[in-house]
Amino acid sequence: MSEKSRIGTDLDLDAEGKHLGRLFVPNPSNTSAWGAIVVPIASIKNGDGPTVLLTGGAHGDEYEGPLALWEVMRALEPDAMRGQVFVVPAMNVPGMQAGCRISPVDHRDLNRSFPGDPKGTPTSALAHYISSELLPRVDAVVDFHSGGRSLDFLPCGVMHLLPDPEAAEKTEALLQAFGAPWALVLEELDAVGMLDTLVEDMGKTFLTTELRGGGRVTPQAARIARRGIWNVLAHLGVTESRPDGVPTGRDETRYLEVPDRTYYTLSPCAGIWEPAFELGDRVDAGAIVGRIHHPEEPAREPVALRARRDGVLMAERVPALTAAGDTLAVVARAR
Repeated sequence: MSEKSRIGTDLDLDAEGKHLGRLFVPNPSNTSAWGAIVVPIASIKNGDGPTVLLTGGAHGDEYEGPLALWEVMRALEPDAMRGQVFVVPAMNVPGMQAGCRISPVDHRDLNRSFPGDPKGTPTSALAHYISSELLPRVDAVVDFHSGGRSLDFLPCGVMHLLPDPEAAEKTEALLQAFGAPWALVLEELDAVGMLDTLVEDMGKTFLTTELRGGGRVTPQAARIARRGIWNVLAHLGVTESRPDGVPTGRDETRYLEVPDRTYYTLSPCAGIWEPAFELGDRVDAGAIVGRIHHPEEPAREPVALRARRDGVLMAERVPALTAAGDTLAVVARAR
């Protein structure tokens, strides 16, 4: 991460005050020989204090975080805070414009591209800029996610199972402050290239979310995101202010955990997915969580899929059309 980034910016990352700027990610094309992808960024700074990076939209079909962070960019003022807040509300701008998870420019998943490569594709170059220019400056990162078009989650704050007790305690305090109705403690199935992994490996505090999904924004998810981010800024000692209409307080949080792969149900074949439970329902080990039907063979019995663990249905697939290997359901146990 010592190589110089190719990404330009009109923002002075160290300047006092409030500054709204842009990152220019090189992206020459047939229609724009010296073109760039423009990624909005903000820096709000008032002297010494905690330094926080707020990010959203790593996946272009996840909108709850960007909505909350656009409000932070507009509302947070230097004279009502201390320290510094960086905001990158929609990191994957091309994906958001296209309504798709990964970038349509280079077909890369930003949250599987860290720490990035300054000589790589636009997604990899942006990951490198965040890794080399922003992360060294901050103490904590809050990165908003939801299920996108393919998954729907119980609205939750998320932290990882951390081996360091001190790091786990600090992260859980942030999770509690966020104040979502559910909290998920998770062992990632595939942590390679994630922003989460990089931040935690750097010894910094990292919090993420899964705030519903389905490619839409629900009033509940938007409310949790807006309230939660101002709760987090207050907990970190950045500011006690918040915009009019954003409530204080938090929900009573129910803790869940997904400690290994046995809590996931993946599709063994292509077909039409029929779920058997609603989010939040109790699921017993051995219960049929859903069936896969075969539209080209209507006389064939559907494939029944059973839960391997007891718990609560935490997440489920949204589109009925499914392929082999798709995640269909995730059960989480009480923690």
